[in-house]
Amino acid sequence: MLKFFKNILLLLTFLFVLNLDNTYADGKINVTLSKCVDGDTAYFIVDNKEVKVRFLAIDTPESTNKIEPYGKQASEFVCKTMRNAKKIELEYDGDKVDKYGRTLAWVFVDDELLQNIIVKNGLAEVTYLYDDYKYTDMLKDSERIAKQKKLNIWKDYKSNYIITAISIVILFIFSQKFRKKVKRKVKSKVNKKINDGMDKLLK
Repeated sequence: MLKFFKNILLLLTFLFVLNLDNTYADGKINVTLSKCVDGDTAYFIVDNKEVKVRFLAIDTPESTNKIEPYGKQASEFVCKTMRNAKKIELEYDGDKVDKYGRTLAWVFVDDELLQNIIVKNGLAEVTYLYDDYKYTDMLKDSERIAKQKKLNIWKDYKSNYIITAISIVILFIFSQKFRKKVKRKVKSKVNKKINDGMDKLLK
């Protein structure tokens, strides 16, 4: 009888560990969407509790207390993506909670990083990098491409190279005009002195 209970206990322990591995596979935990807030914040059910989660390393335009350009688009896009997902997972990285008490996490929808999807579509900028986060390089690459394509929030974006080139051209044009102006003044003064000298000689 004792052996029977031992076997039952071992089986239950095995099943518990198996379930734990599935839930926390690759450092991720399976969660359920409770409600959307905006483009970078949502509530999830984590271990039977509702948790407010702030998406790590990105910032989308505001769409709640104040409305910013592309704020509503970002919010609608993110909420639709999460609602249509068959699987949502969270992965923690660095500090787990911010100063407002919100949980900080990477969010995965159907095995894709949601932050990267948002950035790729030009609906968020990569920011709030307070730690050496795991997926920062991926996000920065996606942001660079979104800027090049001038997607959504980057519609009026001008790269530093273009701004620098324009500045150099302007400086060159104005410096040319300045040089010519100085040259004319110097020439005028020299001619005046020559003429004054000639007048004195002729007198």
